Amino acid sequence: MGDTFIRHIALLGFEKRFVPSQHYVYMFLVKWQDLSEKVVYRGFPEIYEFHLKEMFPIEAGDINAENRIIPHLPAPRWFDGQRVAESRQGTLTEYFGALMSLPVKISRCPHLLDFFKVRPDDLKLPTDNQVKKPETYLVPKDSKNNSVTDITGPIILQTYRAIADFEKSSGSQMSLATGDVVDVVEKSESGWWFCQTKTKRGWVPASYLEPLDSPDEAEDPEPNYEGEPYVTIKAYTAQMEDEVSLQEGETIDVIHKLLDGWWVVRKGDVTGYFPSMYLQKSGQDAAQAQRQIKSRGAPPRRSSIRNAHSIHQRSRKRLSQDTYRRNSVRFLQQRRRQARPQPQRSAREQAQTGGTKPQPAVPPRPSADLILHRCSESTKRKLASAV
Repeated sequence: MGDTFIRHIALLGFEKRFVPSQHYVYMFLVKWQDLSEKVVYRGFPEIYEFHLKEMFPIEAGDINAENRIIPHLPAPRWFDGQRVAESRQGTLTEYFGALMSLPVKISRCPHLLDFFKVRPDDLKLPTDNQVKKPETYLVPKDSKNNSVTDITGPIILQTYRAIADFEKSSGSQMSLATGDVVDVVEKSESGWWFCQTKTKRGWVPASYLEPLDSPDEAEDPEPNYEGEPYVTIKAYTAQMEDEVSLQEGETIDVIHKLLDGWWVVRKGDVTGYFPSMYLQKSGQDAAQAQRQIKSRGAPPRRSSIRNAHSIHQRSRKRLSQDTYRRNSVRFLQQRRRQARPQPQRSAREQAQTGGTKPQPAVPPRPSADLILHRCSESTKRKLASAV
């Protein structure tokens, strides 16, 4: 059996999704060497962070720009950046097509093949209980050269404002000054949001951003006191009273997934905030999560930001841990009562309550003396003559 490699990659379009919050994913058709064709979905932040320069610094032009053969990633049409003229020369289809035409050591490297392998999320279909189903937009064919053009719309990004200065600590992050207005491309559950301005783009902590029309995050879900089971993949020691300390490998219930990356978790009857980056569902591969922890770490909480300046008069609405704890205890008590075995009932009780309408009880048969005492004189005479 020959080596695995990709024959062709084509951009089909994009999907607008609403779970866990509004974001967009590109749809790619990947054709493999065994003639199989797979559709995979990748978000722009993931494509933006995909690069080969660490593995191939010479071919990426890091040592000498004249030796660069790996193409530049084209910016999407909805991004107005400082490299517009250069980055818009090609589409994503042309970009990945150029990668496929590079020497085999690059075009068939494990990093590129793993990026386009089918993942479990690629096979998930929208559930019936989703309030808003994904919206799919296929890219039209260009009638002149029969090639797929880049996405031009209708992508509408949400606008937020920075409440404090933020200095980036890695190349994938973006620095902000108080009052900067950014467009949010994707809200990751980790609490790191991929944002852009007219001149730059990168990851920013959600805690440093606020909506323009309200201090509250409209896409924050409601608490779920039934809870979802998760496993801690990194230990954390509480820094504030409303946080909870957990060791690596502990199983907990998540009862409120907040978009700032600090989820409310329950361990027994104790609740508190915990970084979502340090949590993962049981059975999932923790390698990717560990890489994110290593590259960015948990985002800061808003309560830890100094010199924050909001444009709104009131602060963001948040439930207290006392409220979470009371509601959680109430839910657990109710679930325990429902789980208790019901006492055994007699056959008569079951007969009385088993149907839709309770049946009347059959009275006991009266004695012969009682019948003679209560019957009429005519009946008494007939009984006497019969005897």
